[in-house]
Amino acid sequence: MSDKTDKIQKMLELQKKFMQFEHEHGVDSETYYAASAEHPLHNYRQQYQELANAVCNLAHGEKGSKRD
Repeated sequence: MSDKTDKIQKMLELQKKFMQFEHEHGVDSETYYAASAEHPLHNYRQQYQELANAVCNLAHGEKGSKRD
């Protein structure tokens, strides 16, 4: 599996976990933006954003459209 595919798979797993938690418990803005370290959604946004940025960079690299 390519690095890009692996990162996309991790993003999908994060989304599934988030949606499952949201359906079972609901998610308010405080939880979404500032979940405590013990909370299942702690660092969700940061992890997802890092993966999304990495996928975007890999895609740009594949197409040769990334500027240095």
